[in-house]
Amino acid sequence: MRLSAVVGDLRKALAEEVRAGERAASRAVRAETDALKGELRQQVTGSLGGKARGIANAWRSQVFPRTGVSMRAAGLVWSKTPLVIDAFERGALIRPKGGGRFLAIATAFNAARGWRGRGDKGLRVTPAQMVASGQGFLRPFRSGRGFVWCLPLRQGAATGRRRRTRLIAGGVAEVGTANRKGREAWARGLLEQGMVPMFLLLPQVKLAKRLDVRGASLRALRRLPRRFVAAWEAETARTG
Repeated sequence: MRLSAVVGDLRKALAEEVRAGERAASRAVRAETDALKGELRQQVTGSLGGKARGIANAWRSQVFPRTGVSMRAAGLVWSKTPLVIDAFERGALIRPKGGGRFLAIATAFNAARGWRGRGDKGLRVTPAQMVASGQGFLRPFRSGRGFVWCLPLRQGAATGRRRRTRLIAGGVAEVGTANRKGREAWARGLLEQGMVPMFLLLPQVKLAKRLDVRGASLRALRRLPRRFVAAWEAETARTG
């Protein structure tokens, strides 16, 4: 009778310990998966700036099993913009495709005004529009390694309650100004030049290494055992 009672208690204790371990494993993996995703998002915004928030939020995560708990729980963190992440992690060299000579990089003046899709004001001027306008002209860099692709500039009718000066690039689009400090003085200075740079034409662009995805992943793996042990101890204390 005594042996039977001891065996019964031992089996129950072991079963409870296994369930505690399953809960601890799932809890630790979920916490570390969220921590890794958070670190990777912070890397993007810290290295690429607040305007890269969309790329940062493209980091997603999932814990398996999706429901319930398991001693073999696993977490997955991935990006919906893998090519962008890979380029900034490796420090990629970007060249034109299809035998082209230059990359066309839009300047801050060639900015989308308003939300994309709201008519013409929501779109940037494209290289094809530059060519079709027949007004684009090139100014070489002093280094001789590329060009500034410009459009002639004229003044549009003043708009808004503050009657701000509008700048029209080649009759193609209004120049993006956002909320520049000292906007009127800035606009007059640009008008005196009579042109606005819309694109930089460069034979290639070297992206510096800005992200460390592999390092973040290794740090998460090193933290996981400690997190698992702490979670298991907490589960044991709670059920004990």
